[in-house]
Amino acid sequence: VAPALAKLFAAFSQNSPKEEEEEMDADDPFAAMDRKRRLATFPGEEASTRSAGDPQARAAIMRALGAVAPSLTPRDLPLVSTFLTKVLGDDDELVRDAAMTAGRNMIELHGAEQVQQLLPVYEKYFDKQAAGGGGGAEDESKSDNVRQGVVVFLGALACHLDAADPKIRQILARLVSVLSTPSEAVQRSVSDCLPPLMKALTDDERRALVESLLAQVTDGEGYADRRGAAFGLAGAVKGCGISTLKAYGIMDAVKAAVEDKKNPDAREGALMAFELLNLRLGRLFEPYVIHVLPMLLVCFGDQSEHVREATISAARAVMGQLSAQGVKLVLPALMKGLEDNAWRTKQGSVQLMGAMAACAPKQLGACLPQIVPRLSETLIDTHPKVVEAAQHALKAIGDVIKNPEIEALSEYLLGAIAKPAELTQPCLDVLLEMTFVNVVDAPSLALIVPVLSRGLRDRRADLKKKAAKIAGNMCALVADPKDMSPYVPLLLPDIRKSLIDPIPEVRATAASALASLIRGMGGVDEHFADLIPWLTQTLQSDGPMTERSGAAQGLAECLAVLGQEHFEAMLPEILAGCHHVAPHVREGHLTLLRFLPLALGHLFEPHLQEALAEVLTGLADQVEAVRDAALSAGRVFVEEFSHSGPSLDLLLPSIEDGISSENWRIRQSATELMGSMMFRIAGTSGKVLNLEGGSDDEGISTEAQGRALTQTLGEQRHHDLLAAVYSLRSDPTLAVRNAAVHIWKTVVANTPRTLRLVLPHLMQRLIAGLSAADDDRRQTASRCLGELVRKLGERVLGEVFPIFSDGLANSEAATREGVCLGLAEVLAAARKEDLEQYIGDVVPVIRDALCDEEDGVRNAAGAAFDAVFRHGGADVAADIVPALLSKLETDDVALEGLKQVLRAQPKILASVLPKLAAPPIDATRAATLGSLAEVAGPALPPHLEALFPPLLAAMGSEDPDESEAATGAASAVLRAVPDEAHYLLLPEVLGGLEDESPGVRCAAAKLCGVFAAEAPCFDEEDDVPQLVKGLFELFIDDDESVVSAAWTALGVVMGVVAKEDQAHYLRDVRGAVETAREKVRRRNRGAGVKDLLIPALCLPKGLAPIVQVYLQGVLVGKNSEVRESAAEGLREAVMSTTTAALKPHVIPITGPLIRILGDKYPAAVKSAILGALAVMIDKGGPALKPFVPQLQTTFVKCLSDANRPVRQRAAAALGRLMTLQPRVDPLVGDLVTALAAASDAGVREAMLRAIAGVFAHAGKGVQIPTAERARDEIFAAGTGDA
Repeated sequence: VAPALAKLFAAFSQNSPKEEEEEMDADDPFAAMDRKRRLATFPGEEASTRSAGDPQARAAIMRALGAVAPSLTPRDLPLVSTFLTKVLGDDDELVRDAAMTAGRNMIELHGAEQVQQLLPVYEKYFDKQAAGGGGGAEDESKSDNVRQGVVVFLGALACHLDAADPKIRQILARLVSVLSTPSEAVQRSVSDCLPPLMKALTDDERRALVESLLAQVTDGEGYADRRGAAFGLAGAVKGCGISTLKAYGIMDAVKAAVEDKKNPDAREGALMAFELLNLRLGRLFEPYVIHVLPMLLVCFGDQSEHVREATISAARAVMGQLSAQGVKLVLPALMKGLEDNAWRTKQGSVQLMGAMAACAPKQLGACLPQIVPRLSETLIDTHPKVVEAAQHALKAIGDVIKNPEIEALSEYLLGAIAKPAELTQPCLDVLLEMTFVNVVDAPSLALIVPVLSRGLRDRRADLKKKAAKIAGNMCALVADPKDMSPYVPLLLPDIRKSLIDPIPEVRATAASALASLIRGMGGVDEHFADLIPWLTQTLQSDGPMTERSGAAQGLAECLAVLGQEHFEAMLPEILAGCHHVAPHVREGHLTLLRFLPLALGHLFEPHLQEALAEVLTGLADQVEAVRDAALSAGRVFVEEFSHSGPSLDLLLPSIEDGISSENWRIRQSATELMGSMMFRIAGTSGKVLNLEGGSDDEGISTEAQGRALTQTLGEQRHHDLLAAVYSLRSDPTLAVRNAAVHIWKTVVANTPRTLRLVLPHLMQRLIAGLSAADDDRRQTASRCLGELVRKLGERVLGEVFPIFSDGLANSEAATREGVCLGLAEVLAAARKEDLEQYIGDVVPVIRDALCDEEDGVRNAAGAAFDAVFRHGGADVAADIVPALLSKLETDDVALEGLKQVLRAQPKILASVLPKLAAPPIDATRAATLGSLAEVAGPALPPHLEALFPPLLAAMGSEDPDESEAATGAASAVLRAVPDEAHYLLLPEVLGGLEDESPGVRCAAAKLCGVFAAEAPCFDEEDDVPQLVKGLFELFIDDDESVVSAAWTALGVVMGVVAKEDQAHYLRDVRGAVETAREKVRRRNRGAGVKDLLIPALCLPKGLAPIVQVYLQGVLVGKNSEVRESAAEGLREAVMSTTTAALKPHVIPITGPLIRILGDKYPAAVKSAILGALAVMIDKGGPALKPFVPQLQTTFVKCLSDANRPVRQRAAAALGRLMTLQPRVDPLVGDLVTALAAASDAGVREAMLRAIAGVFAHAGKGVQIPTAERARDEIFAAGTGDA
């Protein structure tokens, strides 16, 4: 109040009118002042100033006088100066300081202009003191006070003197002498006066003054002397310049005094010098701070209390003047001091950290994030002095808190820092309860953040939630983000850890805090550079589900803070992750979609459809966790966006797609989402008890809820949804059905009435479902339609059939198909008595549908025909089948309709076949028979006897179109006959082989091949022997086309048999060949033809159908008898063909036979193979030349065989082989040599037979010497044997 009144008094004085002043009485110099004071006296002021016992009042008057200094005139200055000089003798220091301040203000304002007028006033005082006069009544103490004050006034006035004025040195000397005054105000004032006066001194005078002050600092007798000298030294250095510290050795001298262990006064003085130099020089002294710091650390532990107090004061001064760069220089040294083993050093470092509370707010905010955590750690130090120092340091930081709310809670905060295990929770509770109305400053954050960090790291969930909530709120209370910036690295790791906590509430609170932190810091700065990548990585990690959920929630909140542009840039990546190959990635991204609407609100709405599409896809995932995440996201979408028409326009299309999905999981989830949406609109919880019990006609809905649904959704959409729900009640999957029943019972009050309302929509949906490609949709529509007819009966038929009739006229084929399927379901579900009145209307609809251009519609019409036939029987068939038969020649689609009829009721074939199978069969009727055979398979067996003769006759027709159509029809019949009718089919096929007509035989042969290749009832084991026998009968037919057809058919038949199974039919094939040769022999008897050639085997590659039978018998026959029989049969087959026909088979046959001879097989097998090879040589001719060396070696080897038939056949074969060997001499020489060396008579006989065979077939090629040698050896052998 007093300073405010002083300012008011000054303003009043400055604006008051000036009156004519009376001449001042020389004997009473205060008369004029008294007059002025009376003119400007406040109520009660005069009484207060007269009260000698009220120093506060006197000090207030002095402050008022200082305030009116600008209003003083030149005539007032001497009077006021004299008055202030008298007040300087007041007993109270407060009054004296106020008087000194007022005088200095006056001199500062008027001294430059009135220096000559004011200087005599103060000099006069000293003259009177020197003369011993004036003020004799005052005691010595008052005199000293007045003298010291006047010196200060005089020093302030000297600043306005010319630098060359000799009075400056006198004034300077008087100022220095006053420094010993035990008044800090006086000393500070003198220190302020010294800098401008130092410029008037020479360098030597300055040095001398500095040295004297330094001596006084360290050697002064009293505290006031040393303190005053320190003030003077600081003022002198400031006036001389910072370079004086080094030039005059000031720092070295002060440092030496600090290190003087024997003189505590010197140490105290030196520390005061540090303090005041720092205060006076400010930032200029900062480079020396780093050198002063170690000394301060030592002096904190000094034994002298006075030294320690001086150290604290110096530390505060040092810290209070530090710049940001200075803080960076000082902190490492302090941190290092905390790690020192000496407790005194630790204590000093802690005390210096506490002194940092005196730093400027900006510097304080920069250093506190590093200081407070280290101080907190020091609270558990083993030395009590260090702990005590840490407590004091923290309290000092708490004392500079400017936030009133935090200041009131400082004890709680300090307690929580000191005892985190015990007091963290109470502190967090108090912080949560506190209502903040002021911004939070840096010191407040320094105390709060450690507590929050401790709470976030606690194991208890409630502490984590509280700490995270406070952290989020605190970000909003910080005025400048820079204050919070140093604490982000401390809080962010703890918030991240809480974000992946197992407790959902902790994760939610941490996500909110993270968003608040980003918002408070103005977005993603350097502290959050890796936050989004970390959240994304955690979202996709293969860890616990809770971690991905927390990352999703945090990322959603962050995207909400970062804004729409950032979100839209990241959205494609989010959606792509929903169908990632890894299930945990899909789950994480779907969980993110769950939280995005909650965080973004309306910003998410434009992307709702594409997000919902991913959710519906996730609902069909094979992994349950992914499905759960997708369902949760879908429920959030419904909860957040089912409040308005535009939102529903985005939601409903995707949900409707979902309930029509092929995957039952998607249908189930989409149904649940649709139910949630309808429950929300209707204002019901959706809880229905006894879901399985009760009638469907009963529900818990009310008319009001129905109106609410209609009002929000619109009548059209409301009925569409109800129709969808009712159809889903018939879904093949139980889970989907239960969900649909739940919805129906919740939102429908009266089922029959509701069904009549939604019937058009329901029928439209069912028709579409019946024509869908998905089996589940068709089954759902089918069941629903059947249930609808069974439940409502004749009440619904009258409304359904007109809908079907209109639908059949629709241009969309899918709709027409659905109509027919629906009609089939209705006919199947309805009772016969209910349908009687509608049959006449239904039959024409079905007949027209059977002739529809689309195959799918006709198929559905066939199902409808089947259903109506069960009710109408022959009458229905009589109305439909003749009409279709009459259209066969004019309408191609009529055949397809007839096929549908036969497929539905094969028994109708008996009424259709007589007309179609009546001979002769043309191409059209043959094609019709083939088409009908495909669908009337079970009904065909009784009619095979009537079908095949005309078909075979048509197949043998010379008209290619007719033959081709008949062949296709016969093939279709073969394919359609069921397995159980095999015994009826094969005789019909084989019967044509014996027909008198070559064309029929040819067609029958061709049909045999088709039977083996395509007939489902073909039995290889039973049918192949019969087919081989029958076809071989035609191998010697007189008609070449028949022979060719039989040969081709046999190739098809044997081609059906696996290669490894060919040997099973050796007996059948060999018997057929023998029979054919015998018939040829009989036919050629008397004709002089020696070779028994089978015509079919003489065709190009004639042996192809049967050669594998023989080869497989030779190679893999189960015993030697089979191998021998196969070789003999092969010899017979080769004998039955020509050289030209055999040529393609020479290599495939000869090679395996040679390999067999080289192995150890019985003699009978070898003999048979040698016979076959001999015939191959005769028939194959030049084609065998590549095998001559191998055959020659093999035959020669066999000449020495122990079995005589083998030797004989080998000798015969060797002789025949020589027709292919151009060089015979070497062989003859070898045989002769072997003959001479042989000891066994049988071998010699074989050798002689071989030599004879060689000469018989190739004697012309033997040289005379070789022949003579052979002759001699033969004679010798004959003589020897004899």
